Amino acid sequence: MNFSRIAVNGFIIYVGIALFFLLMEMLGWSDQIYLRLVNFIFVIYGVNRTLKGNFEENLNGYFSNLISGVFTAVVSLALGIISFIAYIEYQGADHGGSNEYLQRYAGSYIFGGGEPSLYQFVTGLIVEGVAASVIVSFALMQYWKDKVEKINKIDDVAHNQH
Repeated sequence: MNFSRIAVNGFIIYVGIALFFLLMEMLGWSDQIYLRLVNFIFVIYGVNRTLKGNFEENLNGYFSNLISGVFTAVVSLALGIISFIAYIEYQGADHGGSNEYLQRYAGSYIFGGGEPSLYQFVTGLIVEGVAASVIVSFALMQYWKDKVEKINKIDDVAHNQH
C-alpha cells in the first residue's frame, strides 16, 4: 500500500467534491439529492487513480488493492466531514440541534427527516460515505482484479500442465 498515493488521491477527491458542493450552493441547488450523486464521479476517479498507480508499481493482491481504494475514499470523506462541520459552524450551528441552515437540507438526505443535530447529521454522512467508499472500491476492483490478482494464473499453471 502506498500511503502517499492514497493521501494525494483522497485529497483530489475531496477538492472535486468540495468545489462541486460550493458550486451547487452558489446556484441554490444544494438541496437536490440527485445532484449529489455526481460525487460518485469524483470518488470513482480518485479510487481508480490509486488502483492504477498500484498496478503500475506492480503492487498486486486483490484485498490490498481493495483496502487501498477504500482508504483513498475514506481520506476524502474525513476531509469532507471536517470541512462540512466547519461550514455548518460558520453558518451558525446550534449544538442543541436547531440550525436553520442544517434543517433546510435534512429531509433531502438519504437518512433525512426530523431535526437532527449537527453530530447526528455528521454520523449519517459518515455512514453514507463509508458505504459509498466500499461500494465504489469493490466495483472498481471488479475491473482491476484480473490485472492485480496473480493467484488465478498461478493456480492455472499448477493444475493445468499442458
